[in-house]
Amino acid sequence: MSKEEIMKNAMDDFKKIQKYMLLARKENASETYAELKEEYFVLKALLNSLGVNLTDIDKIKE
Repeated sequence: MSKEEIMKNAMDDFKKIQKYMLLARKENASETYAELKEEYFVLKALLNSLGVNLTDIDKIKE
């Protein structure tokens, strides 16, 4: 898999995780939020290592 494919997949996953985290927060689903947060940090680290600037796309900001 190329760097571009990895980046696209990670960005798609990052977008989905953020959406689910916001829903979990709204529903006070703290256990669900905590699990999603772990995946969020992994994806954030991966995207940062690939040089993606998350400033504009990171809605959670943790």
